[in-house]
Formats: sequence, structure tokens, C-alpha cells
Amino acid sequence: MPPGRDISFLWKDFSVSPSEERHEGPCPHFHADRCRTPAVVGKAVVCAAVLLGMTNADLARTIGVSEATVSRIRVGSYRLESGTKPYELSLLLIRLFRGLAAVMGGEEVSIGSWMETANLALRGVPRALVQTVTGLVATVDYVDAARTRV
Repeated sequence: MPPGRDISFLWKDFSVSPSEERHEGPCPHFHADRCRTPAVVGKAVVCAAVLLGMTNADLARTIGVSEATVSRIRVGSYRLESGTKPYELSLLLIRLFRGLAAVMGGEEVSIGSWMETANLALRGVPRALVQTVTGLVATVDYVDAARTRV
């Protein structure tokens, strides 16, 4: 990933076309707890996966869908349904990225490196760990704990 790429868009409003579902009420910053429309979550999880250095196969294993479904999410022809496991796991992956971005000051290279490097506390490589539900939850908890110290 090229260094210095601006990832501040993850804190800004996600625009959706008029044909897409819109969140009722203000959404000044994307936040998984406030802006949960399927269109926004789909766009956000794809962006988070790209910035975490994940492939379609990685994202598919992480959220529990097929690679073909991930491709359809990327182009906007498939929406994650609210309340489903893939939707909830997508919210966790978004939360992981946002936590890492906060801890690392938005440094994309550092975030990618962290995902690729074995972590003694987690007992594994985060990129591999997030591909299971227990590993994703443990990784999010770890980043959340580190974030409280910032």
C-alpha cells in the first residue's frame, strides 16, 4: 500500500446514491454504533479490508460469506442484511480498523505492518486471527484495550 494515502474519509460521511438506503438522522462521522445501514456497512467493511491489506478471500473468511459475495459487496450489487452474522462480523472488522487507525494515528503502513506481524499477546498473526470469530473478537478486544491508553 502506498504510504501517505489519506484515510480520513473513514471519519467522514459516506455518501450513498439516492437509490441506496439512507440512515435517518445526522451522520457527521461514520461510527458503527450510529450508522448501520447495509449500504454504509458494506462500503465501510470493504474500505476497512482494503486498508487492513486483506484480500477478497481474507474478507470472505472473516465475515463468513463466499468470495463471490465479497465481490458483489465491493461493486454494490449485494447488501449485508442487518442482524445477520456477516453484518455483525463486518461491524467488528470496521471497529478493528477504526481502533488501529486511532492507536496508530492513521498511518496506513503501520496498520498493515501490525496486521502482518506476529503478536505475542494475541499468540498469532492478526491477519490470520481475524479470520475466525474468536480471533476477531480477541483482536478487537486487544486493540480496544490499547486504545484506552492513548
